[in-house]
Amino acid sequence: MPFIQTKVNIKISKQKEEILKSKFGKAIELIPGKSEKWLMVSFEDQKNLYFKGTNKQGIAFVEVKLFGKADNAAYEKMTEAITDILNLELKISPENIYIKYEEVSHWGWNGSNF
Repeated sequence: MPFIQTKVNIKISKQKEEILKSKFGKAIELIPGKSEKWLMVSFEDQKNLYFKGTNKQGIAFVEVKLFGKADNAAYEKMTEAITDILNLELKISPENIYIKYEEVSHWGWNGSNF
């Protein structure tokens, strides 16, 4: 039950969105027990994001929410993967990317909770 929400201050084409979705689907497998089968993703482009007092360059804020827990090594691998994907596909510099992880103990789906 992972959820990856990505906010950027640049435009994301539908083609790039599909590529990002697919690559995030592969990257989520870096966290043990997680897969694209249960992954939900969200993209918000052209947001008013400022970093270091400016928005003249590409900026990204990514939130990864997980049902359950993961270890630090998995989060390190995931951070590297997300950073590489955003740098390669959207040309956002790694120094302009924040990634937040949130572990959730209660997660609802299909009318009940896990």
